[in-house]
This record gives sequence, C-alpha cells and structure tokens, in this order.
Amino acid sequence: MNRRHFAYTITLFVALLLYCAQAFSQNGFRVMFYNVENLFDCRHDSLKNDYEFLPNSMRAWHYGRYKQKLNNISKVVTAVGEWNPPVLVGLCEVENDSVLTDLVKYSPLKEFGYRYIITHSPDDRGIDVALLYQRGSFRLIDHDSIRIVFPDNPMKHTRDILHVTGQIMNGDSLDVFVCHFPSRTGGEKESEPNRILAAGLLKHYTDSLFTARTHPNIIIMGDFNDYPNNKSISEVLNAKAPSASPEDKRLYNLMAERAKDKTFGTYKYQGEWNILDQFIVSGFLLNNKSGLCTSAKSAGISNLPFLLEKDEKYSGVKPLRTYYGMKYQGGYSDHLPVFLDFALPD
Repeated sequence: MNRRHFAYTITLFVALLLYCAQAFSQNGFRVMFYNVENLFDCRHDSLKNDYEFLPNSMRAWHYGRYKQKLNNISKVVTAVGEWNPPVLVGLCEVENDSVLTDLVKYSPLKEFGYRYIITHSPDDRGIDVALLYQRGSFRLIDHDSIRIVFPDNPMKHTRDILHVTGQIMNGDSLDVFVCHFPSRTGGEKESEPNRILAAGLLKHYTDSLFTARTHPNIIIMGDFNDYPNNKSISEVLNAKAPSASPEDKRLYNLMAERAKDKTFGTYKYQGEWNILDQFIVSGFLLNNKSGLCTSAKSAGISNLPFLLEKDEKYSGVKPLRTYYGMKYQGGYSDHLPVFLDFALPD
C-alpha cells in the first residue's frame, strides 16, 4: 500500500469512528477512569518532585519513552471506548498541564477533540488528577479543586479531589468527582485515617449537592487506595452495592459486588487481585427512567490482552507496567482501566 492509499485508509477509519461516536451519543455514552502510573514529561518542573523521571535519572526517562507512554495511553482510551471514544476520561498520576496538552493535541487522541481539566495539588510525589471531556457531548459549566488538609500534620500533602459540573447532550446536568485517595504507604491500617479524612470531605460535598440538586446526577470515579468494603468507602461515604430500590439521594458503589470475586480486579498485589479503582454514583442515576441512567451491570474492568503479561511469580496474569522495578518494559500501568456506560432515553 503506498503512502497516499494508507493516508486515505486512516482518514476513512477516523471518520467512521467519529460517525459511530455521534450515533452512540444519541442514546448513550461511556465514561472511563484510568490510573496511568507516572505520566511525567522528561523536563524538570521546579514545582514537582520529578527527579526520578528525567533523561539523566536512573530510569533514563527520555523523550522516546515519554512519547511511547502517551501513545500507550491513547491506545488504551481508544480500545476501552471500542467504536465510541469515551465522553469522559478520568485520569490520575499525571504530572502537569504539559503532559495533558501533549496527550490531547499530539497523540492519536487528537482526532477526538478532547479538552482537559487538571488539579494543581501540593502532592509530595508531584502527581495530579484530571478529566478529559469531549466538548461536543459534555458542556463544561464549572470546576474546582477540593484541597485535603491533614490537621494533625500540616506538612503532609496529597492529591486534590477534582469536581467538575457539566451538561450532557440531553440537557441533564452532571457532577463528576475524580479522586486519588492517599496511599497505603506505611501500612494499610496506619494510613487508613488519611483515606477516611478524604472520604469525609468528599461526603460533605456530595451531601451539599443532594441538598442543592432536585435531580442529583453524581459520578465519583477514582483510585481510592481502598476496597469497596473498607471503612472509607462503605461507612464514611456509605457507598454500598445498589439495593433493589435505590434512594435518589444516597451513594452506591457499582463495583461492590464485583469485588467479591478475587480472581480478577484492577490491581494485583502479592498475587491477589483487588478493586481499588471504582465508580460510585447517586441513586437517582439508578432510578431515572426519563433521563440519564446507569446500573451496576454497566460497569466493567477492561482486561484487554495487551494490558496484561504472564505473572511468573504468582501465576496467572498481571498488568504490564512501564517499568518492572528499574527495568524499562514499555508497558502501560500497574492498574487496569474501568468503564461505565450510561443510557439516554430515545
């Protein structure tokens, strides 16, 4: 195939994708969340602790590897969307505006017209959370960052929670929270109060929305560094598996039932799969018959074969990471992406 025919074929393929996305958006759309694991550019940012990801670092993080990382993320987003690129893409472990600009303007994702919003957190690792959105399907109304402050340790820092308000194609409003709760560094129990604090702050904001919104359409997505049955999720957020008759102004964890199956998850630790990456929604989104709606069955974990490699130590498979220790593998992330489908009335 000569160059002209190849370019023509690619143009037709992209046009077909965009046509399918437009057709799908008329009666539904997909959102996804992905912990991309250390999306750093290869330039020093004086405001970030990025020394591990520079060309002269032990990881030898040069432009070629950075470019491959962008292309890998683009590949994942496109594959998770199948024929319809996700309308909303929550991301965590992104360094700054620069990496997101490169992702939406200079990677293969440029064909889909994504815009982005990012927090600017004081996180010790220099990473933030972000939301990509398709401007034709999601009209941005407002956004803000929710700062997590530790009263007992003012010098401790973590990622902000991103809150975005927008309007979807049928006119419904949508409140989206993107989270990356404090890590388990130092031990699960020892660090648990940090995640409980973050969950309490998030609950305060969702309770305010339940009071302010007659029809609260709330999506919470993120890496919570806790499982659905941990205190921060099941007690503080009070987000449990959907009941037979969900209450409009309560939170429900769409991954709670799935988490009981230990044969697969979003993150593998010492040979055991668990679900750290979750979708939590307001009950109104489970009850609504005349507008935007979803269900626990509409949530899933993407286990695309190219995201996985053989687990030589514990058997089975595990996520294919960018690095294994300090050895560069050119993979994707230590987490698998999650997705959630929404339906719209005809």
